[in-house]
Amino acid sequence: MSYTAHPSAIVDVGAQIGAGTRIWHWVHVSGGARIGERCSFGQGVYVGNEVTVGDNVKVQNNVSVYDAVTLEDDVFCGPSMVFTNVYNPRSAVARKDEYRRTLVRRGATLGANCTVVCGTTIGRYAFVGAGAVINKDVPDFALMVGVPARQIGWMSRFGERLALPLQGDGSATCEHTGERYQLSDGVCTLIE
Repeated sequence: MSYTAHPSAIVDVGAQIGAGTRIWHWVHVSGGARIGERCSFGQGVYVGNEVTVGDNVKVQNNVSVYDAVTLEDDVFCGPSMVFTNVYNPRSAVARKDEYRRTLVRRGATLGANCTVVCGTTIGRYAFVGAGAVINKDVPDFALMVGVPARQIGWMSRFGERLALPLQGDGSATCEHTGERYQLSDGVCTLIE
């Protein structure tokens, strides 16, 4: 076994888990889950059958990653944040054939207690503030807060706010890394 699991964790037969991954107290990983290398799953996490998790993903305590969710490399899921997979759930109506896919792109941060409504895509290195409710797609590098979430700025890959306008054109440099970012027609990109 190339990963570490606490004795209280349940890892169902068939789960694919990469080397160096750590699974903590009272975690349940379903048999169809595919998890990359060097991930961390905090206390009380649930990972569904139809879930794909990339490398170096951090899922903090009390998060359920339900079917139809994909987390790319380097995603951070803060404590008690929420994913959904049915848009209009009813206890008396079966809708498992209506799951809406959620994609969290590389390097995104989902703050503590935020909610991601199914069917959305969170862009690369986006930053969702604590308690925000995401109900529409989020652009790369966007800083989102509120209920429902609204964009209030842009974030660097390092996780620092960039001095860029919300719309239009501009450029900024991350103070910590020296990486340069360009905003053109409301789209933020890293200049490589």
